[in-house]
Amino acid sequence: AVVSTQSTWEAVVSTQSTWGHAPRIVPYGDMSISPAASALHYGLQAFEGMKAFRGDDGKTRLFRPMKNMERMNSSAECLFFPSFDGEQFLECLKELVRLDESWIPHGEGFSLYLRPTIISTFPFLGVCAAQNVKLYVIMSPVGPYYPTGFNAVKLLADPKYVRAWPGGSGNTKVGGNYAPTIRVQSEAAKLGYQQIMWLFPDGNGEHIVTEVGTMNQFFFFEKADGSGRELVTAPLSRGDILPGVTRDSILQMARGMDEFEVSEREYTIEEIVRAIDDGRMLEAFGTGTAALVCPVKSVGFCGKDYDIPIGTPEDPNEQCAPLTKRLYNMLTDVQYGRVAHEFAIEI
Repeated sequence: AVVSTQSTWEAVVSTQSTWGHAPRIVPYGDMSISPAASALHYGLQAFEGMKAFRGDDGKTRLFRPMKNMERMNSSAECLFFPSFDGEQFLECLKELVRLDESWIPHGEGFSLYLRPTIISTFPFLGVCAAQNVKLYVIMSPVGPYYPTGFNAVKLLADPKYVRAWPGGSGNTKVGGNYAPTIRVQSEAAKLGYQQIMWLFPDGNGEHIVTEVGTMNQFFFFEKADGSGRELVTAPLSRGDILPGVTRDSILQMARGMDEFEVSEREYTIEEIVRAIDDGRMLEAFGTGTAALVCPVKSVGFCGKDYDIPIGTPEDPNEQCAPLTKRLYNMLTDVQYGRVAHEFAIEI
């Protein structure tokens, strides 16, 4: 069940190119939709995930909201939906948050989750462009992803599972990217793993690491040639990786440290296994809106579990490694207003 705030924002378009009625804020409730609406039959739907934070100073902030506006327009383009003015939409979102600001919880790890959604309401049985589209936003208060501290996860990397392909829709948040992963996730859970590491064949007998579950994935290790340390994540250039807002923020903050190489490049699970076997692996984590950062403690590949270091100098038993924790603290310091930063937008 979803615990939602009392208000919903919505706008509709009645042709392929023009947004019709002025947007409005209405009480939260069920909506009426035709059983023939093409969103229900052909996956003509997309969404975003973002949060509003109540800072230590009592002010409300959004975290890089224009990145979500840009990505949602990209998803709309993928579905051949009309685009929208991201800056105007953001102003509407701010007003919605202001109206229901009392729903934003206080405390570290708490926030108000915003779910912008765009769907086809066109009542037509046939694969064609939507002539009626609805854009709306619902919100829900959420608590800490790790209520009792970090909880590192085990990943299953199985070459038979592929999430997305170059030239496809893997770089958008359309519904069709998510529904087929539920069964795979369930199968991994039965084997004792919390997430799936999605692979893609590189054509040379190895398997490219793409994403983990619904998160972007990072590995931090000593380079094989002994020239230093590297933080690596998959590139966006092939079009099969979601351009995560947290991913981009981590990359910018890590580069700002100027302490190690930060790479966006193709790398394989076989390269990761070699780094683990050689004792060069330092840590690994996923990134996303829900968890922010999710420490990884092992990867299962070809019938063997490969352990990844966790723990910090202060607490060897902590379910998190030093860089992961440091980046998490840097991000939350911005989100909760403890550090002034351009990423945080006050409402």
